Amino acid sequence: MERLIIKGGNQLHGEVECSGAKNAGLPILASTILFDDPVSVFNLPHLKDISTMLELLNSMGSMIRFEEDDGIEIDSSSINNPEARYELVKTMRASVLVMGPLLAKYGKAKISQPGGCNIGTRPIDFHLAGLQQMGANITTDSKFIYLETENLKATHFKFPKISVTGTENLIMASIFCDGTTTLENCAREPEVEDLINFLNSSGAKISRTDDSTVIIEGVGTLNRNNWSILPDRIEAGTYLVAGAITNGHVKVNGIQPTLLEPIIEKFKEMGAVISTGKDFVEIDATLTDLKACNISTEPFPGFPTDMQAQFMALNTISKGESTIVENVFENRFQHVVELKKMGADISLNGSSAMINGVANLVGSSVTASDLRASASLVLAGLVGKNRTEIEDIFHIDRGYECIEEKLNKLGAEIVREPIV
Repeated sequence: MERLIIKGGNQLHGEVECSGAKNAGLPILASTILFDDPVSVFNLPHLKDISTMLELLNSMGSMIRFEEDDGIEIDSSSINNPEARYELVKTMRASVLVMGPLLAKYGKAKISQPGGCNIGTRPIDFHLAGLQQMGANITTDSKFIYLETENLKATHFKFPKISVTGTENLIMASIFCDGTTTLENCAREPEVEDLINFLNSSGAKISRTDDSTVIIEGVGTLNRNNWSILPDRIEAGTYLVAGAITNGHVKVNGIQPTLLEPIIEKFKEMGAVISTGKDFVEIDATLTDLKACNISTEPFPGFPTDMQAQFMALNTISKGESTIVENVFENRFQHVVELKKMGADISLNGSSAMINGVANLVGSSVTASDLRASASLVLAGLVGKNRTEIEDIFHIDRGYECIEEKLNKLGAEIVREPIV
């Protein structure tokens, strides 16, 4: 067990490089199950979730080879155990992404019931309903989901509610179906598009007739491919908040501004100065007192739920009152209790949080409850007077690559130490 110790009060300045997006890397790694030939994936972040997915693939029989130029070659032609083990799936919900590819390629899968962050009900009913409509026979018990099919068939399926992983799973399951599969009410996140672009570059035939409808024309095989994962818009947004919350000046390199449009608009609304280029976003909050802003989370292209906690931390020390409405997950305010320990003035009413900005936060001993909540506590610690201690930081290691190193490069004082 480890914790982060943060000495708050430092104004952050400088440049930081954006890592690859975990939420794009995970489905693309899962999709390598579909290939007969090795696939090389680049720009994967060094994160616990990525290593868990690689371990999962390896446990099923995939051969993993680390290349000299930071690429990873995955050869899934020798899979002989289409089972996602409990000890792996319980820590990472995205493990369910192997269901679709395993059914498409091998006609069977055994998947442990999913785990991951405790941020609300995230049932995989939509995944299962779509796969069942495609011809999968599905049974479950308290620990596992068993799926089997002689031949998945093309279908027309409408998601009752937008689901990112559901969209990705059914796209991958449809790749080899004879005929045309139509999926309606699909997710539009950039990470979904990265998966689609990767599969299309490998010989798949996937298109959108409108923003939320995906059409998959079945193909016989996929071709060997090399692919570089798109940058992580949530990591980039988090470091921009770090610049804003410390009245600093931070430039994030390696990120396309178009991925951050709803986040950039909120920064501008708060009074920060934003500069953008082809592959960078820069925030300057040194000459302004930021004004609190209202936020309502929505699926892409709305304001991302994965940035809600970070902006809540920013609103706690911004001028004025604000309201944050969480529309995606019903249990994503667990960081509120911890922020209040640090002096934040926040009250909850169902899916809404009301925040009154305060002059200062105060360092405290806090506990991370999930991935993005842990990021909000780090951000609060950057401005908290005195010392902040954050425990259960394994959450943050699931989604942020070397977070203390990157923030320290900008002028923060963060130490990682073991808990004795």
